[in-house]
Amino acid sequence: MFSKILIANRGEIALRIIRACRELGIETVVVYSEADRNASYIELADEAICIGPASPAQSYLNIPAIISAAEVADVDAIHPGYGFLAENAHFAQICLDCGIAFIGPRPESMRMLGDKVAARELAKKAHVPVVPGSDGQIKDEKEAIKLANKIGYPVIVKAAAGGGGRGMRVAHNDISLRNAFATARAEAESAFKDGTVYLEKYIIEPRHVEVQIMADKSGNALHFFERDCSIQRRHQKLIEESPCPILDERTREELCKAALKVIKEAKYENAATVEFLLDRNKKFYFIEVNTRIQVEHPVTEMVTGIDLIKMQLRVAGGQNINLKQRDITHSGVAIECRINAEDPDRNFAPCPGKVDKFILPGGMGVRVDTHIYQGAVVTPYYDSMIAKLIVHRPTREEAIITMKRALSEFRIGPIKTTIPACFKILSHNMYLQNKVDTSFIEQHLS
Repeated sequence: MFSKILIANRGEIALRIIRACRELGIETVVVYSEADRNASYIELADEAICIGPASPAQSYLNIPAIISAAEVADVDAIHPGYGFLAENAHFAQICLDCGIAFIGPRPESMRMLGDKVAARELAKKAHVPVVPGSDGQIKDEKEAIKLANKIGYPVIVKAAAGGGGRGMRVAHNDISLRNAFATARAEAESAFKDGTVYLEKYIIEPRHVEVQIMADKSGNALHFFERDCSIQRRHQKLIEESPCPILDERTREELCKAALKVIKEAKYENAATVEFLLDRNKKFYFIEVNTRIQVEHPVTEMVTGIDLIKMQLRVAGGQNINLKQRDITHSGVAIECRINAEDPDRNFAPCPGKVDKFILPGGMGVRVDTHIYQGAVVTPYYDSMIAKLIVHRPTREEAIITMKRALSEFRIGPIKTTIPACFKILSHNMYLQNKVDTSFIEQHLS
């Protein structure tokens, strides 16, 4: 096991990792930008090192500064959290080249699965169903139109690299496909420095369902069941729950086995999330693998009772997973609401500023993961998520009731947040009846 690690991230995930390390007896070093100088978690780490100005490019994405901090602090490993450099294979390789363990997958696995075209081919090799589409990249709009007419509209153009909904465009005919192809390619080039795109059949009214996986260095891989992440806006998740409320046990077992097939085919190590689309007939299709811990990992922790961050640390430190698949069970229902500093009444526009009021909810089955405190300043430089509110109750109905109660207790001001939007969603008849898909917010909350 490691004796000292550096956390190459910020916000609530930095605090989450600090807590897991403290319980395992591991010292922690946090890096921070000048904008995060007053962050609450800095006081809880054993050491803190400033790595640059507020701009992510000069701080949290500054690989030389992070490696220098790791060497000065003499750490054994680096945990990248999620976002920033978490899925950067180049960064992972530099860590290893410098004799610093990377708490995540091997760089070669990250490269392979980080490329959605390559990941799609790997899934097909593992005999896991994929969405009908191109065998590889689409080179020009002529090729895109030919394939779209073969598989049928609507189709979606996707960037091979990156994620977060960038480089994705839906087209319903030849004319819109020409525009979608050019726009997705330009956006991918700008965001990921890679304009490679591919094309898939666009699944109508899909649910987004993902499977949490952990694999060790000895080839053992286990699933921790699924999460339903269908409540999204602009491909960014807002509410997640486990288990998926419409899955029967047979489909759940097939889905989780399919996810394990992908991970084993990739010879993967550490935490991963295998993502699928579920159509109206409950047929699932592989879409991608996230090669890191997910924002919504607490949902899985609540229904399984397993600390995924601790398991990440143990696996990265060379320990085998001391569980069998039959040991992993799930009970009850967990729901997570992402509390973002955004104004739902202005199309979820970012709403940075000072937090003058901050009152946390509590009670039976309520968990809050946050780094914010009264007097903290939400800056415009980073992701707008400032807290995660998670509830765990015996049934979905009880979980929804508890979540609505917790949301009504949660007071943040004067900045605007997504709390009212989450409350509206949880009160909507379509959500209560499990009749949701990834376009729910656009259809019902626009």
